[in-house]
Amino acid sequence: MLRYLTFFFATALFAQRPVQAPLDQLKGSIERMTKSVNATWSIYIRNIDTEEEIAFDPDRQMDTMSVIKIPLMAEVFYQVKEGRLKLADRYTVTREDSRPGTGVLRSLDPGTVVTVKDLVTLMIIVSDNTATDLLFRMTGGIEAVNQRMSGLGLKNTRAVAPGSAWFAALRAAPSTVEFYRSKKTPYGLSSAKDIGTLLEMMEKGMLVDEESSRQMLQIMRGQLYRTRIPRFLSNVPVPHKTGDFLPYIGNDVGVLELGPKNRVVISIFDGDHYGEGGQLEEAIGRIAQATAAYFQARAAK
Repeated sequence: MLRYLTFFFATALFAQRPVQAPLDQLKGSIERMTKSVNATWSIYIRNIDTEEEIAFDPDRQMDTMSVIKIPLMAEVFYQVKEGRLKLADRYTVTREDSRPGTGVLRSLDPGTVVTVKDLVTLMIIVSDNTATDLLFRMTGGIEAVNQRMSGLGLKNTRAVAPGSAWFAALRAAPSTVEFYRSKKTPYGLSSAKDIGTLLEMMEKGMLVDEESSRQMLQIMRGQLYRTRIPRFLSNVPVPHKTGDFLPYIGNDVGVLELGPKNRVVISIFDGDHYGEGGQLEEAIGRIAQATAAYFQARAAK
């Protein structure tokens, strides 16, 4: 009898414990991953078809680094729609246009002729800084981007200055770590939710228009830097864009295109990291892997 009563009360006690929902389990897993890396995180994950969300400080304004190139790409396509630019417009690159850092245009001979679409593609898939500053100049500078983002309701998103100003400030700093710690010259500013919202508009065909959204996503699917969100994913299309100032910042934002009715925006910003840069990349890859596994399992039920 005593054994029966012990079993009865133990069973009743267990039944009173709240059962953690699967989405909460995923959130807990992601939280553990972020806590394993000493950094500041801003994360926004949203399945735009089921409307399930996970967020960690999603409205915190963070340094975007090259993720700010997505808003600039959007501004280019808006101006194309308005007839102020054409994707087929040609430009002859000069020696003075060259910018340091990532990209290929700086390595080519002056006189190379590129189209506006070439510049957008290079800016996204190899994060070309020369192409970026040329597009800022063609679209009217940072204010054109900022006004557009404000018009879209993305209040945390701001282009700060062309890349030339960022590199000049870096060269003038006593050291790279002191330059970053001062945080006086961000490359760009946004939040995980702002960029996630922009990506959702793109996936829904609502950013500029359906054809422009399609073209922007196609460009982003050609991303060559795949050591973060797509790192542990196979056979999953992932239009995305990285933003780097390693080891301090290693951002990645994109969409897990798990199926026509299973599209997951995943926007991950980080900062204040002084360890090995690979730790950030590993964590982002694992977060994306866990997220994809959860939503793939949900779709299979």
